[in-house]
Amino acid sequence: MEGMGPDWKGLLKWSMANSDGTQPAREISDEERRWFNEAMQSQFLDVIKRMKEIALVMSMPVPVLEAQGVTVEELEGMLEELQEHVESIDMANDLDAIGGLVPLLNYLKSPHAGIRSRAAEVVSTVVQNNPKSQQQVLDNQGLEYLLFNFTKDKDITSRTKALGAISSLIRHNKAGTAAFRLANGYAGLRDALSSEDPRFQRKALQLLQYLIQDNAKDASAASELGFMHSLISFASNPNADVRQAALHCLLEVARNCGDGEESTTPEETSALRKVLGDRIDEISRLNPEDLAALKEERHLVDALWQLLFHEPSKLRKEGLLGLPEDDETPPEVA
Repeated sequence: MEGMGPDWKGLLKWSMANSDGTQPAREISDEERRWFNEAMQSQFLDVIKRMKEIALVMSMPVPVLEAQGVTVEELEGMLEELQEHVESIDMANDLDAIGGLVPLLNYLKSPHAGIRSRAAEVVSTVVQNNPKSQQQVLDNQGLEYLLFNFTKDKDITSRTKALGAISSLIRHNKAGTAAFRLANGYAGLRDALSSEDPRFQRKALQLLQYLIQDNAKDASAASELGFMHSLISFASNPNADVRQAALHCLLEVARNCGDGEESTTPEETSALRKVLGDRIDEISRLNPEDLAALKEERHLVDALWQLLFHEPSKLRKEGLLGLPEDDETPPEVA
């Protein structure tokens, strides 16, 4: 917005005046240092002021805003601006203090799908790798609102954005992860896999992979809850992102099942051997350019084959894991 950004011209002028790139940086005077600090502090205060204005608008009932001529599109634009501000972890942590977090979470219950989606995006940014904000959102029923949208929303974009926010909220957060499990979040993930939206499916698979990595017991839970059938099916999905996400999940299940516990039933093992075998044959027939594009998948398939069947895959035997077209560093799955 006009007048709301940093004084980039002034800051650039100051920077150029103090270094031309060819001489050692000269000592900065107290006056110059004071000018720079004041410029940065002014920008900080401007952002806080703007966030307070947005928080005030979010606190107003939507019918009141609509009566004043405010459109849904303008509210979505306002949320987009807020998301840019909270990309700074300091601003994200200040959102609750200035009264903006609760109104933002209430926007997750908006009758407008676009606003619900935008609000979920902002929440995702606020809590990402941010334990303080994660706890603030959990304390204010944010997970409950997101779970409702994830499992009940009729708009697939809103459901997908809610799932993304849940993923950011519970990652590396024991309380959030436990709350997700207790709220039967796995049932939501299983339903998401039955959707026809590849992006929604991929996000569900990525969260499932994280949960299994976070707690090895979840590998057995995934099998008991009937995920294996879907994962085996997705291992041959035409969408490369969905296919690789499913292979990652299968690999985590195979790695994390308890001692003496089989990761798959005999029927599942047979089905998986066929799916992987068919995929290996398909990969083996690809030209060098297409093979290079599937570097991660080649290593995933080979690692899974070795774990399940205790022998190198055909890809390894034929020398198709390390190609000249590949980067030097292999994927982690290797």
